[in-house]
Order: sequence, then structure tokens, then C-alpha cells
Amino acid sequence: MSAILLTAPPVEPLSLDETRAFLRVDTTDDDAVIAALIAGARIHVEVATRRALITQTWRLAFDAWPADGRLQVLPAPLQSLAAARVYDSGNVAQPLDLQGFVPDLGASALLFAPWAVPAPGRGAAGIELDVVCGYGGAAADVPEPLRQAIRLLVAHWYENRGVVAAAAAQPATLPQGLAALLAPYRMLSL
Repeated sequence: MSAILLTAPPVEPLSLDETRAFLRVDTTDDDAVIAALIAGARIHVEVATRRALITQTWRLAFDAWPADGRLQVLPAPLQSLAAARVYDSGNVAQPLDLQGFVPDLGASALLFAPWAVPAPGRGAAGIELDVVCGYGGAAADVPEPLRQAIRLLVAHWYENRGVVAAAAAQPATLPQGLAALLAPYRMLSL
């Protein structure tokens, strides 16, 4: 499976003002740096958990349909299926009826009847699904432990702007407690 981001989240899980307050920064001189750190921390949390925090649209490509009729959708959580298509042997996309798929939002999966979907005509990435994922369109929709993980990362990166921590003269590690905040939200693959 490959995934391509089609529509990025319109907002970040933390605002610039609340992040500035958390960092105890009184000026706006570093706003561009702080905004970049917020986006970087969100991406770090999304990659570590395999989740989309704010609503975004992804295109997922598969080589074949799973025999059990269950497609795991990552990043989670799944909100909806926006489009589905299969490429035929002439490399032409054939749209599929979305009514043939049942979203299992709790498991972030799509259920379908394996005998009712056409097999792809090309061997690689013959199936494309456009999915909407994320907790919601507002920062308040993101679970608080994930927002706290972003705060910790931003603060850590703001204080340690280089590869090496100045005081320790060794590579800066991630903040303590970060793994514990992310652990309950990690989507593991078997």
C-alpha cells in the first residue's frame, strides 16, 4: 500500500498563541519558527501513531483486493470513503460504486464483498481509494494526549535547535513521557 496526501489539514492542532504561552515566549519575533515547529511536531506525531490528527484527504493505492474483504485504512481514523477506482488492463481508471463499501469507522477499515469488485488490470497500484481521515476539522477535536505530545516536542525542539544539545554536547533525545503519550494511539501492523 502506498499513500499520497491530497488535501493537507487546514489548521494545526495547536494555535500559535497557545504554543507561545506554553513556551513562555512574550514576543512575536519567533512566530515563523514556532509555526514550523508546530507543523513538524504534528507530522512527527502522525507518523509515530499512523494517525491523521486534523481532517485530511489521502489517496491509497493497493496492488490487489484482500481475500477477506477488509481493507485497513491508514492513516486512521477513517471518516469516509470519497472515491474508489480500479485500473483496467488498458491503464484506464474505472470508478467503483461507493455503496459497495461499508466503512468500519471504529476499526478504520473498509469492508466489501470480495467477489463483487473487479480485479485490477495492472499489477502495481491497480486500486486507488480516496479517503478522508482525521479526528475532525478543529484543534479541539484532537485527543488531548496527542496535543500534549505536540507541545512537548515543540518545546524540546525550540530549546534544542541544533542536532546537538548545547549543554550536554551529545545528540538531543526526545522528551521523556512522549512515548507514553503516543503509545495508546499507535496503529501497529501485524
